[in-house]
Amino acid sequence: MTLLCVVLVGSSAADDPHSDSGLPADPVRDVVANRVMTWNLCNPCEESNVHRAAEIAAFAPQVLGVQEACVRDVEAIREHLENLHGLVYRVEYGMVLNKRSRCGGAPWNPGGFGQAILSAAPMTDHVSVEYPEGGSEDRGYMAVTTEVGGQDVRVFNTHLAQRRQESVRAGQAAVLATEVARHDRAVVLGDLNAVPDAPELSRLWALAVDADPQCHPTRTAAGSCQATTDWQSKFDYVFLRGITPAEHRVHASRYSDHHQLYADLDLA
Repeated sequence: MTLLCVVLVGSSAADDPHSDSGLPADPVRDVVANRVMTWNLCNPCEESNVHRAAEIAAFAPQVLGVQEACVRDVEAIREHLENLHGLVYRVEYGMVLNKRSRCGGAPWNPGGFGQAILSAAPMTDHVSVEYPEGGSEDRGYMAVTTEVGGQDVRVFNTHLAQRRQESVRAGQAAVLATEVARHDRAVVLGDLNAVPDAPELSRLWALAVDADPQCHPTRTAAGSCQATTDWQSKFDYVFLRGITPAEHRVHASRYSDHHQLYADLDLA
């Protein structure tokens, strides 16, 4: 029992908003109703969830998809968003691993690791699917139906296999594309671990467009896609099916090796 108390106190201190950078709490504000965002949180990186929440609050998306996420980190981020920034989100999880090395926890109850979707509106029809082949680490996608810009939209969130596993990613992208194709209006968020002209993404490009109108899968146009990682590659995407992009932005973050990518959508 003594050991348990020490662990709990240590975990709470790491996310104490008064013990860290002294970032001022932003004024209470509303989310941007037509904004969606994707962010690979980086794990293991041991970043403060207070800082992560502050970065998210700066853009206040209606819907956020995160990857490389631990349940306990997402819960802490959600609490900080509400308590420090006045932003209230619901959450659904698409965890495909229970992994102590990633997320801590007791040996018999390791933390859940994978994806999550946070939405300011209710979410329905939640599914979580593990890909038949995960590569070096189990991977999957999740999907929910939620409101963006006053309209119901099917939102997917995924994390494809790591680099140098092209054939595995191709199979995963095919599984995802088959499901996305069932919907006339969909948003696909995620870290696809592939540049725009990678052959394994061709099935997705056939169904959807990038939120950046200048970003295309051809080699000649790929250079116009903004990098979303510290190593200057575009690996993170907001794909749109049946939806028109209005504006997008890539924001380099100190708290992950992936940048935050958000898009404002035109659902008129």
